[in-house]
Amino acid sequence: MLLSYWVIGSELAKRESAQGWGSKVVTRLSADVRSAFPEARGFSPRNLRYMKSFAEAWPDFPMLQQPVATLPWGHNVTLLDKLEDSGARRWYAAAAVENGWSRNVLAHHIETKLSERSGKAITNFKATLPPSDSDLAQQSFKDPYVFDFVAMTGKRNERDLEGQLVVHVERFLLELGQGFAFVGRQVRLTIGADEFFADLLFYNFKLRCFVVVELKATAFKPEYLGQINMYMSAVDDLLGHTDDEPTIGLLLCKTKNNVVAEYSLRGFSKPIGIAEWESGIVASLPQEFAATLPSISEIEAELSQDFSQGDPVD
Repeated sequence: MLLSYWVIGSELAKRESAQGWGSKVVTRLSADVRSAFPEARGFSPRNLRYMKSFAEAWPDFPMLQQPVATLPWGHNVTLLDKLEDSGARRWYAAAAVENGWSRNVLAHHIETKLSERSGKAITNFKATLPPSDSDLAQQSFKDPYVFDFVAMTGKRNERDLEGQLVVHVERFLLELGQGFAFVGRQVRLTIGADEFFADLLFYNFKLRCFVVVELKATAFKPEYLGQINMYMSAVDDLLGHTDDEPTIGLLLCKTKNNVVAEYSLRGFSKPIGIAEWESGIVASLPQEFAATLPSISEIEAELSQDFSQGDPVD
């Protein structure tokens, strides 16, 4: 189908170039097809113009061995509508195929400029992880994280942010990326006679490790690394399996000085990423994506069970 659309679009581009825009090549073809084949679908003037744009965007399409050739037509229309740069189209097409994004999820990631944020977190992964894991880990973290479903009004604090992220855990997982599974909030870590509570705990099935996420509503401070480093050690000892890779830490701050963050990471042997987060308000998550994740009621039930066992409640 894509090849047929490309051939039609290529021919339309040639004829319109030869005859001029005023020749109404597109509208005449649409009328002719409807007259000759009343049952035919997909040949409206609007869709024919998309075919023309498709052929112009991918002049080498018949020879392509790339993801764009395997995406549904609706995905390709989204790429044409929302992106002008061919390199960006190729990046999002590849990501959509690799991660199985629906058309709405693809549009969401384009709107939040995922390609410009992926792999941009400041980390020490190259120094602390094997080469085979460090690149994958780096690409799994971004900067900034866009929590555009969170409404931060009045005085900002970590517990308020944490609560909203858990309430909107489905959209939080969408922003974290493929492979992340929610484990718990305010996870109790008993060390000797003391108890500590990690803000959020996830497991990443691609990296095969736990990911501790600490939230800060302030600018980055070097002392934050000592706290998350301790939590990571405790998770490795108390929750990790022998087959798990070492726990990774993700410190999310409202702002950061990149140079200070890089210097602060140099003395740590555990893999840690530092990134900023931004907030806003947007519409709800597309239904087809939400259906693949745990419901809010299921998450709330899980949290209620944790709290009944002694975890602190906001």
